[in-house]
Amino acid sequence: MSRGFGREKRLLRPGQFKAVFDSPTGKATGRNVLLLARDNDLGLARLGLVIGKKSVKLSVERNRIKRQIRESFRSHQDELCGLDIVIVARKGLAELDNPELARQFAKLWRRLVGKQSRTADGAGTANDSHA
Repeated sequence: MSRGFGREKRLLRPGQFKAVFDSPTGKATGRNVLLLARDNDLGLARLGLVIGKKSVKLSVERNRIKRQIRESFRSHQDELCGLDIVIVARKGLAELDNPELARQFAKLWRRLVGKQSRTADGAGTANDSHA
């Protein structure tokens, strides 16, 4: 599978974002970020970013964060196959340096994949709140 980040691997239309927001099948939260995921039946992972001025003031910081998230997504997309993922930034995300962002997202991808496989197996989702 290609390691690129072409249009087919992005959530582009508002309806695609809305589908993930309205009925996520998976969720992972970090200190300054929320990941929502939904099965997409496409055999590839797609990513959407919501990084607003309210949570990250400076455009250079928003752009840096987006670059770091896309790079992390590219290197983990094989594990995330079949998911539409929306990342919502929260206040404080801009304070993290690039290595810390990479660490946090690697952990969040693993957590998201783990939760997805547990829900697919029919295991109890009520105990997933420890994450």
